[in-house]
Amino acid sequence: MGAFVQITQLILSLSILILLHEGGHFTAARLFKIRVEKFYLFFDPWFSLFKFKKGDTEYGIGWLPLGGYVKIAGMIDESMDKEQMKLPPQPWEFRSKPAWQRLIVMVAGVTVNLLLGIVIYTMLLYSYGSEYLPNANVKYGVYCDSTALKMGLKNGDKILSVDGKTVNDFGKIPLEIILNKAHSLQVDRQGVKLNIPVTEEDISKMLGDAKGFIQPLYPCVIDSILPNSGAEKAGLRKGDELALIDTTPGAVPHYFQEMRAAFQRNANKDMKLLVNPHRQSKIVSVHIDKDGMLGFAPKPFTDFLQTDTTSYSLLASVPAGISRAMEVIKGYAQQLNVLFTVKGARNQVGGFITITKAFPKVWDWERFWAFTGFLSIMLAFLNILPIPALDGGHVLFVLYEIITGRKPSEKFMEYAQYAGMLLLLLILVYANGNDIVRLFHR
Repeated sequence: MGAFVQITQLILSLSILILLHEGGHFTAARLFKIRVEKFYLFFDPWFSLFKFKKGDTEYGIGWLPLGGYVKIAGMIDESMDKEQMKLPPQPWEFRSKPAWQRLIVMVAGVTVNLLLGIVIYTMLLYSYGSEYLPNANVKYGVYCDSTALKMGLKNGDKILSVDGKTVNDFGKIPLEIILNKAHSLQVDRQGVKLNIPVTEEDISKMLGDAKGFIQPLYPCVIDSILPNSGAEKAGLRKGDELALIDTTPGAVPHYFQEMRAAFQRNANKDMKLLVNPHRQSKIVSVHIDKDGMLGFAPKPFTDFLQTDTTSYSLLASVPAGISRAMEVIKGYAQQLNVLFTVKGARNQVGGFITITKAFPKVWDWERFWAFTGFLSIMLAFLNILPIPALDGGHVLFVLYEIITGRKPSEKFMEYAQYAGMLLLLLILVYANGNDIVRLFHR
């Protein structure tokens, strides 16, 4: 069910982004009386799922959800309609219009995506405010994934700084390490300050799951219990705090992440747990199901760790939304720099499976719109890159024409389009190939 929800969110998000992006091109083209022959959500090689014609334009939905397109008359695009280009230019065609009009048509899609990202961030800040966990409030320390453990971190460490720089927002620590290609972390380990080195290999591996790198530890306290679950059969109740039985003197592992990992290791087995280890504790036998679950929902970390929230009025949310969008653009540009400068980083590039997994497994409108806003900014950034077959490639050629007064030949544009499409296809295969490899090497 979780995977279905993620896939549904991906399709809805992509549909919104594609329709608005292509709608930007469509609106600008019609503004300058350029004929648009097709407007499609998703690609339609060989056949379409749905189509109808209104005026000069055929509207439809394709079966291949890798993007969408508008076919603008008199333009060399992904349709590669060379027959049309052999005919004399017509007044309603793209190629017959002044360079400045063609430039506006080409940047319209990217502009819409950028504005959409700003609008989404503005409305999220207005509706929900901005909440973050101050690093100083992570009082139980961090829970480490395999990359963090291999780096030298330990569960319970408290992150003091990255390359000597204090990071106030705990959630931004992984990005601070990745984007600035950090060399060390300063931590507090049970009162002793240590310097943990960071290598390029560490950063490369972090790119695969930056969010899972470190998490704030917090106690495992039951908030609700599922009917007929192992937790209910064991007599556990709301408010019970759970801990692992540990033979080490003084050690009582009782944090949620430790409990979850222990349940996964003991799937379809019986375990003994300490209940309420800090007050009149008792030992309870429980059965973990085949999925590594005991059958309860824990209290959220916000019940134990103080977060800071900033609320915004509608007026204040606008500049804050613009600022958030600019931060995303800067961060994405830095990530691309890391991909090309850190050894092994390109192996962490992902495709549609990676994007799908970034959506939550339960429907959460706040998280859905937050990730859709990020994807909209990312789509704008990627599309404006000066690569033939992307909007940025067409923009580059139009700017060349404006500056030099010479229009690139149609034969050159044709070959450039082929080269750009081949490059994009290779990137698509590489990114999704990485996803498939990771499925079989987890």
